[in-house]
Amino acid sequence: MAFCKVAQHRGFTAAAAELEVSPSALSQAIRQLEERLGVRLLNRTTRSVSLTEAGEAYLARVGPAVTQVIDASEEMNVLQGRPAGTLRLNAARISVVMVLKPLLAGFLKEYPNIQVELTNDEGFVDIVEQGFDAGVRLGESMHQDMVAVPLTGPLAMVVVASPEYLRRVPAPHHPNDLLQHNCVRFRFTGTGRIHKWEFQIDERLVEYEVKGNLTISDTTFGLDAALEGIGLAYMFEALALPHIRAKQLKQVLTAYSPTFPGFYLYYPNRQHQSTKLKALIDYVNQRARP
Repeated sequence: MAFCKVAQHRGFTAAAAELEVSPSALSQAIRQLEERLGVRLLNRTTRSVSLTEAGEAYLARVGPAVTQVIDASEEMNVLQGRPAGTLRLNAARISVVMVLKPLLAGFLKEYPNIQVELTNDEGFVDIVEQGFDAGVRLGESMHQDMVAVPLTGPLAMVVVASPEYLRRVPAPHHPNDLLQHNCVRFRFTGTGRIHKWEFQIDERLVEYEVKGNLTISDTTFGLDAALEGIGLAYMFEALALPHIRAKQLKQVLTAYSPTFPGFYLYYPNRQHQSTKLKALIDYVNQRARP
């Protein structure tokens, strides 16, 4: 099992996470296996892990047997009517706040034998390489080879600021006016890139590089910054709407607000899915509101 998981993920970190052991313990287990067999199964470098010729041959022999054992366990879970095991999810924090939080509570009550391990990541990760069962991202962010289940419908973006900030600085009337404003910027942790604000202008999307004295890497903190009067913030309308209605925030540049595909649960397109992932997919399909 350990060797097959390392071979599947081409690395120890993701395999160890799925097996719920430390990478060092997993590495030691593979070394012991190699010593028993008298051959090297893996080529290890500081950046990657690959199969040797002997490793390829060994995987071809033991892989099907391991798959049969896993399938048998999954079938027993189905027969007993209780999907079980650790379900590893990767999601941006904003999607946790807006989508996952209300779904997970009910899911865990319905499936008490499933343990959800949720990792918040503001960058985009390869869920297969990192050993996650599924992820949650905006539709435009997913790879084409993933299966996607809608969690929401299209989402509108807004630019907001506190009344106190707009008393100090006149509200912008066109995105070009943003150069005169303090804007809360967002940096992607994976690439280090600063997010460009997008606006609908003459039926096309136009990107703007904004300036400001606060750069964040947590999307939800943009709301707090706007409420504190730091500057303009760019965010999902659904996140800002309660504060707009309470007159704690004001929306600006309304005529230029774009709409993007909503959040999706996505997962690898595999022939065999675990019962725990199937349970989540079914639960989402029954309760999500696209």
